[in-house]
Amino acid sequence: MTRSEVMSRVRGKDTKPEMIIRRGLHSRGFRYRLHDKKLPGRPDIVLPRWGAAIEVRGCYWHGHRGCGRIPKTRREFWGPKIAGNRERDARNEAALLGAGWRLLIVWECCLVGTGRWDREELLDQIAEWVRNGREFLELEGAGASEVT
Repeated sequence: MTRSEVMSRVRGKDTKPEMIIRRGLHSRGFRYRLHDKKLPGRPDIVLPRWGAAIEVRGCYWHGHRGCGRIPKTRREFWGPKIAGNRERDARNEAALLGAGWRLLIVWECCLVGTGRWDREELLDQIAEWVRNGREFLELEGAGASEVT
């Protein structure tokens, strides 16, 4: 399979990490909207009752430090592409927070790989954040520290 075939199969919505979090929130009694077009960046999960938005980010596509890496081929394309994604994410974060929304970023490394969290512990942490009213939280895999 060629690289272009592989990349064409990568989904932007309903990814496995996103589905795990959605199911976990639903089982804990939270109700939410998906990919709200009215909000900057169309956050993956929006909890209007709580004024909260959750972004589930892939480490590769969003250039997560320590996890994401630039491919060895076509670096002249991928370097600016991933840097642009990071810049767009920063703009969307600022716009959401500026509009009064709370934001939680959950990196893919929380759910896959050697640094992943215990799933129930992660879901409990997310539910606690929704309830506690903190404005911003970023959760990473065990290989990286939590950023607040």
